[in-house]
Amino acid sequence: MSSNGTSSLKQRRRSDYGYTLSYRTRWSDNDQYAHVNNSVYYHLFDSIINTYLITHCGLTPPNSALIGLVVSSFCQFFSPLSFPAVLDLGLRVNMLGKSSVNYEVGVFEEGKDVPSAVGGYTHVFVENKSRKSAAMDDTLKAGLVKLLEPSNRRSAKL
Repeated sequence: MSSNGTSSLKQRRRSDYGYTLSYRTRWSDNDQYAHVNNSVYYHLFDSIINTYLITHCGLTPPNSALIGLVVSSFCQFFSPLSFPAVLDLGLRVNMLGKSSVNYEVGVFEEGKDVPSAVGGYTHVFVENKSRKSAAMDDTLKAGLVKLLEPSNRRSAKL
């Protein structure tokens, strides 16, 4: 990611995200440097994305006909977080195709409007049994469109 892309992520605010989820850090989230370990951020991304998919997009893992497989991921860190912080996770969709979606997650310390980290990943939806790429069904796509940035809605493959 270019430095320009990194600086635009650093400029994100809570209002840039259409769905939020609270997370209370655990003692075990900290590493030997007394801050939340980098690997924990990917657990946070999984938690908010899958909570949204289950509660707003009709997915019922592991029984859904379609499942999302992660094909790429990223995270930019801006300031450290430590236990016992309470975090607010924000979710948005930056790109929506016929079978893929690019999610972005902002990680905010409770009460702050500036992100401590911004990251996310790309899901490609596949048939649960065959693992072959498949177009998203209407329920899944309708849930994801709600989080799609307005400037990206024109180019979405709906």
